[in-house]
Amino acid sequence: MKRLSTCILLLAMAICASGQTLTGKVTDEQQQPLSYANVVFLSLPDSAFVAGAVSGEDGSFSLSAEGGKGVLKVSCIGYTTLYKDCGPGEQLSLQLKADAQLLDEVVVKGDLPKTRLKNGASITNVAGTILEKAGTAENLLDRIPGVSAGGGAVSVFGRGAAEVYINGRKVRDSSELDQLASDNIKSVEVINNPGARYAASVKAVVRITTKRAPGEGFGFNNRLLGQYQYDWTVLDQFNFNYRSGGFDLSGMLFGSNDRDEYFKTVRQDTYLDKTWTQHSDLSNRSHSQHLEGMLSLNWQVNPAHALGVRYNYKRTPKSASDLSMHTDVLLDGGAYEQAENTNASDARQTDHRLNLYYNGTVGGWNVDFNSDGLWNENKGRSLGREYTRTLELPEEARDITTFDESRNTLYAAKLVVSHALAGGQFAVGSEYTRNNRTSLYDNREGILQGEDDEVKEEMWAVFGEYSRQLGQGSVQAGVRYEHLKSDYYEYGVFNKEQSRKYSNVFPSLSLSHPIGQVQLQLSYAADITRPDYSLLNSAPRYVNRYTYEAGNPLLQPTLSHNLTLDVAWKQLYFSGGYRHIKDGMTSFCDSYSADNPAISLLRPVNIEDFDKAYAMVAYSPKFGCWQPQWVASMEQQWYKGSTPEGSRMFNHPLGSFLWKNSLELPWDILMYVDATVITQGHSENVHNDKTQWRLDASLYREFAGKRLSCLLSVTDLFSTMTNHVTAYSGIRTLTMGTDTRRTFTVTLRYKFNATKSKYKGTGAGSSQKNRM
Repeated sequence: MKRLSTCILLLAMAICASGQTLTGKVTDEQQQPLSYANVVFLSLPDSAFVAGAVSGEDGSFSLSAEGGKGVLKVSCIGYTTLYKDCGPGEQLSLQLKADAQLLDEVVVKGDLPKTRLKNGASITNVAGTILEKAGTAENLLDRIPGVSAGGGAVSVFGRGAAEVYINGRKVRDSSELDQLASDNIKSVEVINNPGARYAASVKAVVRITTKRAPGEGFGFNNRLLGQYQYDWTVLDQFNFNYRSGGFDLSGMLFGSNDRDEYFKTVRQDTYLDKTWTQHSDLSNRSHSQHLEGMLSLNWQVNPAHALGVRYNYKRTPKSASDLSMHTDVLLDGGAYEQAENTNASDARQTDHRLNLYYNGTVGGWNVDFNSDGLWNENKGRSLGREYTRTLELPEEARDITTFDESRNTLYAAKLVVSHALAGGQFAVGSEYTRNNRTSLYDNREGILQGEDDEVKEEMWAVFGEYSRQLGQGSVQAGVRYEHLKSDYYEYGVFNKEQSRKYSNVFPSLSLSHPIGQVQLQLSYAADITRPDYSLLNSAPRYVNRYTYEAGNPLLQPTLSHNLTLDVAWKQLYFSGGYRHIKDGMTSFCDSYSADNPAISLLRPVNIEDFDKAYAMVAYSPKFGCWQPQWVASMEQQWYKGSTPEGSRMFNHPLGSFLWKNSLELPWDILMYVDATVITQGHSENVHNDKTQWRLDASLYREFAGKRLSCLLSVTDLFSTMTNHVTAYSGIRTLTMGTDTRRTFTVTLRYKFNATKSKYKGTGAGSSQKNRM
């Protein structure tokens, strides 16, 4: 009742304040939202300043209009300034026209900072900088300080994996970052501590804003990629778009044939009834094929209303791997056994996703509604064969055949409404997710226990968020409440012990203000990491005759409190943070059973609370055609780990150094040469035993009036990024080395009248979908 009363009170305040405010939306000539437009309300007849605001990512704005009728001035670089007579309580739809004079080729000189801080985000301007020529969105993100991108994954330093949005729509297909050309990007926002409108499981957010879309009619964009490391990987992606007025139809067809291989050396020391040491040499070849399709319809009814539907289909008809491993087993330091393991596995996956959305303005309220459905099925089969021989006994052989199958069904809805309040913007919202997962696992030989599990979960969340300008600075505060109910069934029988209910409150706060030319921003947020469903399965999986792996149905989610300070001054950027982590998750090794003391069981467990601190500084000057970037970062943790000798601290700092170089060569060729060094140090229960370094290089050029582009790149030019780590897990110590090989990639892209889809769906239930 208290929460309900608070929401009603805030809503009443917003309604009362709306009579003294101006709200609206700024768009361009293609009815696309214009973010960061300056909106100023001037009084009549003296044109005195009354209030000002900056349009948001969706083009919306709100400001105080006390004092009666006045003039609204709207300006944005590249557009003709608009003046409009208006008064308090009005809801406006404003369209800016491109300024032909501003669009002529000019040279702008100045020392404007590339990165600015606002509302908890560090915003990097791309338009008009060398970043426009990075190639793809993924290439560009990898050159933003504090962001690393590659292989479809994007992470933010100190925070981990990030959710990516393009013009407000969540990126669900990593290939989109390869499809989007860097010269179509206007700016990039990086949020270390996302606000209340994002799921509490989201650690970081990267928001990409594109330039206004060109033209109408039909356009297409085709990408062909060939990559060689141990074998060839090829893919082809065809995107099309048709636009006419407010109607927009777009689609995508994608196919890939991937081949990969890796080699590892592993030493495993397990302290059971005796000391067992395993020296293993492992190689694995994989071959997978993927097919994807997407179709979306969007209707921009008018500048105030848009709705649409998007369907995604994904099929993996083949995902095969062939593993071989030779192992020498020592018992208390003496030769005991040799083993040869082979394993052939194949998996198939089918995935359907549907999104419906509405985005608009109703009665002075900005409304954003999304509804999602997800249905997928995964089936896998594995055939393993193990040969063992000892000094005294003859060779022994046995087969291990396993079958596993999982199905997921999810329905989700999310509603966010916002309105002007007391000179700022107030938003409230709610999100509901219902999902069902079934898991089947069977071992034909009966060596391992089978499983037949079902998890039924419901999660709902409500949140409120308020932001406003305070002079030259800004403040944003929010709170989110999430309730999750999870019912666990084993062979159709409800298991009360493994069923859970969680109720959590997650506050967030961000303050930003300049001091002279120095921009400062301090932000705080709480977040949660819920275990993936695979970590909750209790059935053991077979690794070899001495090692099993299993999940832990009693695993608790991890809660984290995060404080971040960002500082920007000219070409210098600093980011530092501190995290307090409760119920962290790690792997723990113990004896499988009293009857089998020589077999170890590896499973996830919760650990004691611990803290982490991190800091990064980046310097990005420019010297003629050469633009270097130097980045130094460090992570320090206070972590107590479990080892065979007992508990000890893992607090050796881990550092990294990057030297990235962009060079503009003759004939419009852009060359990148990047060096990376990672020092020894601890990351939770893992120690990086060896300093690593690598050198990457690429050449990029456009042809045929920028319709055709070619990117040639080589990763790890000297094959030096060899990974050597040691992991401590209870009674087991695991030392692993992974050899790498340089990778050559050539990407050809051809685009014709390549319009960008107007689709504005942001999706719902993202945190639950990620866990699947």
